[in-house]
Amino acid sequence: MEKITINTPGYRSEILVGGRWEEVSGLLPEKGIVIITDDNVSQLYGDRFPKAPVISLSPGEESKKLGIIEKLAEQLLEEGIDRTGFVLAIGGGVVCDIAGFLASIYMRGIRCGYVSSTLLSQVDASTGGKNGVNLGGTKNMLGTIRQPEFVICDPSMLKTLPEQEYLSGLAELIKTAIIGDKKLFELIEGSFDEIVSRNSDLLTILVAESVRFKGSVVSEDEMETGLRRILNFGHTFGHAFEMQKAVKHGFAVASGMELATEFSFEKRYISLAEKARINNLLKRFKLIANHDLSDDQMKKLVLHDKKKTGTDIHFVFIQGIGKAIVEKVPVGEVLEFYKRFRDKK
Repeated sequence: MEKITINTPGYRSEILVGGRWEEVSGLLPEKGIVIITDDNVSQLYGDRFPKAPVISLSPGEESKKLGIIEKLAEQLLEEGIDRTGFVLAIGGGVVCDIAGFLASIYMRGIRCGYVSSTLLSQVDASTGGKNGVNLGGTKNMLGTIRQPEFVICDPSMLKTLPEQEYLSGLAELIKTAIIGDKKLFELIEGSFDEIVSRNSDLLTILVAESVRFKGSVVSEDEMETGLRRILNFGHTFGHAFEMQKAVKHGFAVASGMELATEFSFEKRYISLAEKARINNLLKRFKLIANHDLSDDQMKKLVLHDKKKTGTDIHFVFIQGIGKAIVEKVPVGEVLEFYKRFRDKK
């Protein structure tokens, strides 16, 4: 097992990669625990949960609503959870988002930790302290930043993931490689068969490398005022696809990365060969969807993007595989690029 530490002002978070998730019992307080999970995870692993009250949610983005947070807070009150309480999330990105958001606001903040059960949450959602719920058709518009005390990433849990969930997480893993780790990109390129077969030893290495990179970014810029913005590569267009077309997060981000890669090529930040390598990898894992939002749909969604400031948006480009930059780009330029790209397809 590898332990990766994220240090931010006032918080220390331990990401444990490669251990067995059942070892979470040794990290918990003796009392005052509530477990938040979803129906799928509960059915698979519920008989091995630590002894504590369990609240199970409906799987998927539909549970990421402020109304759900209010109901959960009422249930914590009914369970007698006070300021010494502890929220344990066992699940994927949605469960960890909800549990972290709840823990950050309940009685002005109580402790929390995660058992991260999906590849998407292990490489992205559970690391970094972002917790959010959706507001209407806008993703993660309401949120907080609060680090969990620990995150357990057990590769054995990835064996039970449906194929689409697994591939969704793989897209975020590829994103990490593109923006910050050329060697990780090359490892993914050369390990197609092992990745498809979900080789646990390889997945432990891939998850650890991804978490290590993200941890270094978050430790430097927890509140996303600078460096952390690079983690949004592919997300400006990706969130639009996700909310409008109801596709899984990773597939939406993969489509967003294809667009961001093309935009980077237009600006002469990357070579034709690098663009081809990125697109070929995304297509090899069948992550790319159609780009067919109307001009009005895309405009509405981009204008609601959290990365927008006034008439500009912080857009993430790449300067070669393994290096990302952020530029303020007029929203109109982003929308015009999308129209050109879509109409060429």
